[in-house]
Amino acid sequence: MLKIGLLSDTHGFWDDKFHKYLKHCDEIWHAGDIGDINVIDKLSEITTVKAVYGNIDNHIIRAEFQEDVVKTYGENRILMTHIGGKPFSYNKTSRVKIKQYHPNVFICGHSHICKIMHDNQNKLLFINPGAAGNKGFHKVRTLVRFDLTKQKIQNLEVVELGTR
Repeated sequence: MLKIGLLSDTHGFWDDKFHKYLKHCDEIWHAGDIGDINVIDKLSEITTVKAVYGNIDNHIIRAEFQEDVVKTYGENRILMTHIGGKPFSYNKTSRVKIKQYHPNVFICGHSHICKIMHDNQNKLLFINPGAAGNKGFHKVRTLVRFDLTKQKIQNLEVVELGTR
């Protein structure tokens, strides 16, 4: 089992609460719009980081990370990208990627809206951790933690980090 901390849309913002809520994680996943490579450097001091770049990320971040992460862990096939849309209105690129990779977990950021739901049509769990940074229209900064077993995701929780 892996303990995963998932965040997105930091936009270069660092909060010491990240350490508090992510220190017991085996891996930290960042779903894009990192904003500053220093955020990744600080997260890497906590544990291993897997990330995708987002639309605001510069050439330094894009040289370090890919547009997508596809990860298999036991029976789980996970697809993480930054701009994905949401169930029943995924963008065209995401629809293609979902058909190509057949994930049972689809993770994206971009919207700044924390949303977790089952997509029965595509037989997957959709997770958008919301925005952990202080730029954007969201009112409350969030991240998500969960346990990734060989069979499924369990103990999923949304952590509210405070107002932006």
